[in-house]
Amino acid sequence: MSTNNETSLVLRVCAPDMTSRNGFKWPGVGESVSAPDWKANSECGEGLHGWLYGQGDHGCVDYWQQPEAKWLVLEVRSADIIMLGGKCKFPSAVVRFVGTKSEAADYIVANEPRAASVDVIGLVRLVGDKQSTLVGALGTATAGNYGTATAGNYGTATAGEGGTATAGEGGTATAGEGGTATAGYRGTATAGNYGTATAGNYGTATAGNYGTATAGEGGTATAGEGGTATAGEGGELRIQQWDAKSDRYRTRIGYVGEDGIKAETKYQLDDAGKFVEVQS
Repeated sequence: MSTNNETSLVLRVCAPDMTSRNGFKWPGVGESVSAPDWKANSECGEGLHGWLYGQGDHGCVDYWQQPEAKWLVLEVRSADIIMLGGKCKFPSAVVRFVGTKSEAADYIVANEPRAASVDVIGLVRLVGDKQSTLVGALGTATAGNYGTATAGNYGTATAGEGGTATAGEGGTATAGEGGTATAGYRGTATAGNYGTATAGNYGTATAGNYGTATAGEGGTATAGEGGTATAGEGGELRIQQWDAKSDRYRTRIGYVGEDGIKAETKYQLDDAGKFVEVQS
């Protein structure tokens, strides 16, 4: 199918048994559904809800956290849609698709032309070297060498050598050698040698040899030999150093607030394996 100006595709997620708030039961593909309590106002509730063209605030519901959650694509009369900020509501719809998160995202992109210009929730995208890709929350973005991959909250972004990977809150960002990886709050960021990894509060940032790792409050910053590490209050620093006597690498660990190690301050190891501030 393909929409026109008279109808629009809306994405939503339900519990595995196809129910949503107050036990409301959603029908299968091809069936119509209506809200028994519909009111044409700008208030949440009193209608059916979803994300127009697949874009919006995934945090307004929690069904997506269930592994077997059902993702629906609905065809809705455009004139009936009321935007609520991060989601929309409408009185009735026809169910056009039921499946997994990524399958629903693929369906809405293939059949809703207006989805091409928005960050679709749950979308999975893979592009080649030197190319860029962007997906919405809960999605996966992968770019080749020297490319850019960006994913929304709780998404996964991976870029190859020299690339840039950025993920939002709770996401995972991985970049290859010389790349830059940035993850949000509680996220995980990993960059290769010479790269830069930055994670938010309580997250983990890991960079390879001569890389830079930065983690926020309560986070862990890990860097390879010759690298630098920075962590916020309550955070932890880990830097590798070669131990010639034992013929192996050892990881030196420092704790913010102990032994003079300060928060939000860049450190490296001296020849004796002690943490020392990096002088700018």
